[in-house]
Amino acid sequence: MAPRITYVRNEALRTVKAGDPGNKRFGRQFANGEELYTPELSNVFRWKFLTENPQKAEKKQDTWAPPVVDCTAFLQGQQDGLVWLGHASFVLRSGGVTLLFDPVLFDSTFLKRRHPLPCRPEALTNIDYLLLSHGHRDHLDEASFKLLVRQNPTMQVLTGLGMTPVLHGMAPGVPVQEAGWWQQFDLHHAAPLEIYFLPASHWYRRGLNDLNRVLWGSFLVRAQDKLLYFGADSSYAGHFEDIERQFGPVDISFLGIGAYKPAFMMQHSHTNPHEAAKAANVLRAGHVVPMHYGTFDLSDEPASEPIRTLQDVAAGGMLRGELHVPAVGEVLNWPAWE
Repeated sequence: MAPRITYVRNEALRTVKAGDPGNKRFGRQFANGEELYTPELSNVFRWKFLTENPQKAEKKQDTWAPPVVDCTAFLQGQQDGLVWLGHASFVLRSGGVTLLFDPVLFDSTFLKRRHPLPCRPEALTNIDYLLLSHGHRDHLDEASFKLLVRQNPTMQVLTGLGMTPVLHGMAPGVPVQEAGWWQQFDLHHAAPLEIYFLPASHWYRRGLNDLNRVLWGSFLVRAQDKLLYFGADSSYAGHFEDIERQFGPVDISFLGIGAYKPAFMMQHSHTNPHEAAKAANVLRAGHVVPMHYGTFDLSDEPASEPIRTLQDVAAGGMLRGELHVPAVGEVLNWPAWE
């Protein structure tokens, strides 16, 4: 029997794309746009047991990791700025409002940091909004989430449809606002910015029986007359064109460039450096800040390959925006970028 098809969204929030019916679900599973994507376990078996990494020796010899500088002074201050904490974690401050994206602050059984965090986890206080793009464990870590909730009693979580039960299982009662794609979060007029939940081409799973039951997505922040786009985890797909068509050129884009080999395993989940450059160009991004590389060993490419490749792309004139490659913890004065 075919699964029942429904379209869902948060009816209490504004939908900014005209005529959008909401997110499509096949039974209880969210789709990537119109199509249901189901990761194949056979690909995991093929990758781990049947495929030899042709770059195995090169990867073993590549001990590169991004440089790290301490950002504690920024976290304890009030100045506007942007800080990369590693992987897909960023702190963004604008007009006294502090946003934290996809924080993973600790090692776990399967995730070991290749470089230190640029601050003590206890320094992450005064967070107004925690933005969670999806539930994969390299973007949502339970220990990190519990610590942040304890340290930030007024913090609100902004995330996708279906995430509240997951988060309340970790920290009961934490304020969570869920959105579907193309919806604007309600900040109750208290913040001098706007935040939207937008599409991404990805999937969800944290347990054995929850495949695609929680929505994934990306974020757009409008602050100080700039558009900042956080691409989260996504393969290359048509949503980048849709976002540019809806909002016009973005000023700053944060796009993933790592975890792309082998392609048969990763191509439906992440962008490689060339695809990230293409996405930035489609978005007409004035500035590009790469992420999702250098912190965790998730795939077969050598550690330094993603950023070297993207720098080569930029040097060859194939990236229309200005490339920024910050150290982990380096404070970027994004409001001053033209």
